[in-house]
Amino acid sequence: MRYLIISDIHANLVALEAVLAHAELATVDEIWCLGDVIGYGPDPNECVARVRELAPNRCLVGNHDYAALNRIDISDFNPEARRAVLWTREQLTPESVGFLEKLPGRMDHIAERFTLAHGSPRHPIWEYILSPSVAAENFEAFDTQFCLVGHTHQPIIFRQDNQSDDVQVLQPAVGAPLPIAQAEGVRFIINPGSVGQPRDGDPRASYAVYDDKTGALTYERVAYSIAETQGRMAKAGLPERLIARLDYGW
Repeated sequence: MRYLIISDIHANLVALEAVLAHAELATVDEIWCLGDVIGYGPDPNECVARVRELAPNRCLVGNHDYAALNRIDISDFNPEARRAVLWTREQLTPESVGFLEKLPGRMDHIAERFTLAHGSPRHPIWEYILSPSVAAENFEAFDTQFCLVGHTHQPIIFRQDNQSDDVQVLQPAVGAPLPIAQAEGVRFIINPGSVGQPRDGDPRASYAVYDDKTGALTYERVAYSIAETQGRMAKAGLPERLIARLDYGW
């Protein structure tokens, strides 16, 4: 089985379609989406429809999805994010709302070895895993070998040996298969990065693929027409800062 792992699409349909083409969709057996299908970007309904078609049973809800559903207080969002949330709420169709409302925040024992969460296994909607110390606390919150998370928009891997509490940080190389399933006595928290709004200084869409035949995880990056997404955002009247940041990957 070949699993395509995506997260934080953020209503960027151009980036999503670029990822699906680059990953050779015909060779993918399942797609796992780690949440934040919408928010920030110009194509919320189109992205929901695409995910609903391709990953109807393997998609999580993220904090921006919750915000668009009016399930959380957005007063803590920055001004540009609040504007985008309010705009997104006005755009969502009943079909999109119905799909998003049914999404869980966490899934356990997917393909036996995986736990899926948007933010973290401990706090699936809100917590950011950005440091080894936070990762160490979260290893106690799941019992599978692997946990997949999104939310930070940064591709990264946290590794912990079962014989030690120490957590190592790995920066995965693009296109280099990592034989994670062969690492006995080792557990991983894995973030595939963001499809629609990377924040690691690389504006290309980020995703990962896991092949259970080889036990290897491969990170990938793909360029897309940022200008096309920016044009759609400008036409929608979305904040200039959200438009400009796509050029820089932050």
